[in-house]
Amino acid sequence: MLLSISLIIFTGLSLSKLADLLKLPKLIGMLLAGILLGPFVFDLIAPELDRISLDIRYMALTVILLRAGLSLQIKALQIRKKEVIVLSFLPAMIEIIGALLLGPLLLGFTILESLLLGSILAAVSPAVIVPKMLDMIKEHHGTKRAIPQMILASASLDDIVVIVVFTSFLKLSLGESLTISTMLSLPVSLLLGILSGILLGVLCVAFFKKFHLRDSIKVLLILAIGFLMITFERENIIPYSGLIGIMILGMTMLLKSPEISKRLVLKYEKLWILFELLLFVLIGAALDVSNVFEVGANGLLLILGLLLFRILGVWIATLFSDLTLKEKLFVGISYIPKATVQASIASIPLSLGIPNGNTMLTIGVLSILVTAPLGAFLIEQTKKRLVL
Repeated sequence: MLLSISLIIFTGLSLSKLADLLKLPKLIGMLLAGILLGPFVFDLIAPELDRISLDIRYMALTVILLRAGLSLQIKALQIRKKEVIVLSFLPAMIEIIGALLLGPLLLGFTILESLLLGSILAAVSPAVIVPKMLDMIKEHHGTKRAIPQMILASASLDDIVVIVVFTSFLKLSLGESLTISTMLSLPVSLLLGILSGILLGVLCVAFFKKFHLRDSIKVLLILAIGFLMITFERENIIPYSGLIGIMILGMTMLLKSPEISKRLVLKYEKLWILFELLLFVLIGAALDVSNVFEVGANGLLLILGLLLFRILGVWIATLFSDLTLKEKLFVGISYIPKATVQASIASIPLSLGIPNGNTMLTIGVLSILVTAPLGAFLIEQTKKRLVL
């Protein structure tokens, strides 16, 4: 396994640098590295590493959500709280409806398979959006009208809502029935996640103020708490969203102790370098390249069609806001890239033996290859023209 990790690091870093030189998102190079190292090309990744790849993906999600939470200024979000709430679920839900319409038409999927695929594709990418919006905040670009803060918060919440919806459709796909308790699980899990995040955030700040610890130790302790929250969610004892709890934990710490949070977020930025590499290389390794040609033009049409549904959802979500036409367009563009969540959950249906799971994985990875570079490029090119 050590050889596999070495190859992942060397190949992933080399190809991500090449992608960067070509003005493409680095994650494209990482995906390519995974495809080359994976079992369908050179088969250089140890099976034991593949077996823990799901846990590695959840670890990566923990890091990116902590980073986002520790960077979100709650006071600034007060300006856009209505837009944040609506943007956190409406575009994703409209995109899932789009998958319900296009899935049977283009892929021959059943209604439930289409909903499951839609919930895989509906989430925007923290890996692309978080760094872009944090750069805008550092440059004080659009911060007076809280545009990057709004996008950062709504996109992060969007991911969590979509993951909870995905989990519900996944249970249905595995034969569990849709009961009242299943339908209530989303609001209950979100509420419990928020409450636990606030409580743990307050306790962490109190503990760190009472006991002097190095920042590196604080980072590890918070990570351990995050992993426990995700473990509790996956045990499914009660409806609970550990992912939203993790982000709220970070936001609470920032509110209670900005000085500690600003130092910790720098640590998580460095830690993300490793987890980003592992995340995207491993999802690339899971891709059966031959299946891409089988999915073909219909899969690409589905991805592009769902982007139109998403942009429509953003337009409806911001219809009654005071955002200018240019700002609405920028929000729509910012909601294009997909990567992190797709990399984390696209292979789950296949691993559980759900029909058409391989096609879902292929379209999930294809959506990353199409939308991540497109979204990153458009955000960079339009932010100064569309946002003051």
